[in-house]
Amino acid sequence: MSRRSRAEKRKLTPDSKYQSVELARFINKMMIGGKKSTAEGIVYDALEIVEREMKKNALDLFEQALKNVTPVIEVKPRRVGGATYQVPVDIRQDRRVALGMRWLRASAKGRKGKPMAERLAAELMDAARGQGITVKKREDTHRMAEANKAFVHYRW
Repeated sequence: MSRRSRAEKRKLTPDSKYQSVELARFINKMMIGGKKSTAEGIVYDALEIVEREMKKNALDLFEQALKNVTPVIEVKPRRVGGATYQVPVDIRQDRRVALGMRWLRASAKGRKGKPMAERLAAELMDAARGQGITVKKREDTHRMAEANKAFVHYRW
């Protein structure tokens, strides 16, 4: 990270099919080794599966799933006098979305046996319903922050 000034945010172009900036961000998160067309194929196939099974607009469902998995608060370790405390801190909006997308990708990858598009579709549908591995991860993060609420005065 630069010590002189903040790195300026680049404007992201919306994805080609749905014209959504958040979906374009998610496609970039799904990308491995610079293979953007492969990542686009996986995400678009997953959204088609979601639309077919849930009979709702895929983009709305994706946004609902993302909203259900984005954390609001997290814990960060803070060293005070030889002891390390888990201090709950609020998360910036762009980091919230980035964490939610990262968790969605990791949960979809963790499911075994099917092609990635089907695994991602299943995870998105679960997240939109408010269940699944990713939603559990968010709840665990919030629970950890709630349990360590006593150390909030160590926030910096």
